[in-house]
Amino acid sequence: MRYVRLDTPKPMSKIGLGTWQFGSREWGYGQDYERLATDIVRRAVELGVTVFDTAEIYGLGRSERILGAALAPHRDKVVVATKILPVLPVAAVVQQRAVASAARLGVTSIDLYQLHQHNPLVADSTTMRGMRVLQDIGLVGEVGVSNYSLRRWQVAEAALGRRVLSNQVRYSLLDRKPEEDLLPYAEQAGRLVIAYSPLAQGFLSGRYDAHHPPTGAIRRANPYFLPENLARGAALIETLRQVAAAHDATPSQIALAYVLHHPNVVAIPGASSVEQMERNAAAAEIDLTEDEYAALVNAARAVRPVTGLAAVPKLIRARTGR
Repeated sequence: MRYVRLDTPKPMSKIGLGTWQFGSREWGYGQDYERLATDIVRRAVELGVTVFDTAEIYGLGRSERILGAALAPHRDKVVVATKILPVLPVAAVVQQRAVASAARLGVTSIDLYQLHQHNPLVADSTTMRGMRVLQDIGLVGEVGVSNYSLRRWQVAEAALGRRVLSNQVRYSLLDRKPEEDLLPYAEQAGRLVIAYSPLAQGFLSGRYDAHHPPTGAIRRANPYFLPENLARGAALIETLRQVAAAHDATPSQIALAYVLHHPNVVAIPGASSVEQMERNAAAAEIDLTEDEYAALVNAARAVRPVTGLAAVPKLIRARTGR
């Protein structure tokens, strides 16, 4: 495993584990998966993974409970990260919700406490006042944000009066916007970008195509998995396969290696099995050549997926068969 070169109390692995699916029935894993989650987490620790990300909204608290129980024997060496849903994130509410998350996680201190989204009606100064108190009393180690623009990230940091260590954003070969400003800022300022959905919810795995779309509710609601978009992404998948062959790897591992190519990035893919966790962790050891990286960039630029409002009627037709 490789680690980000940042001055944090615990080392932060380049590959972490995202746990949205822990306790979340919409992913379709069910009770058996909840038991398997413990095996996945413990194998991740054995492989050197130190970053484990959850949120109070995942499974309505169940993800935090499952993760906390699985990490109980390893708390001294892992970074437990969770997120507060920004419903009325005023200072007092932020403090109350942090206490509740810590209780579900079974920890006395949350290593990284993140704001899940910005709230347009509540100023960052109000939210960060609560975060600062949590740091002062030791209930929170580092503060992070999620889905923030660079400007909002900097505003939040000014409001906190201390570093806001991380910004968790959607980042993959299909979602490369963070490369414009967030990644350069993180590298220059000694901050961290946490890449969620680094495989674009499995689009980049090569498992799906226009004739074999996914069946799960989460993916079927994602416009990337429209047959039209799967067809448009075929050349990118083929490039991933070609690069993967050169490294005796899988397309998913190459897609992860792409985002990890940037020094101040941690990727937090999910895992539905111990074997998938092992494959994800192994991606941290892959070094792409400059030619391979350029080939992936060029292939990604050529993909023009239908998204936003234009995708809505297509999603409805895909769901209803009309």
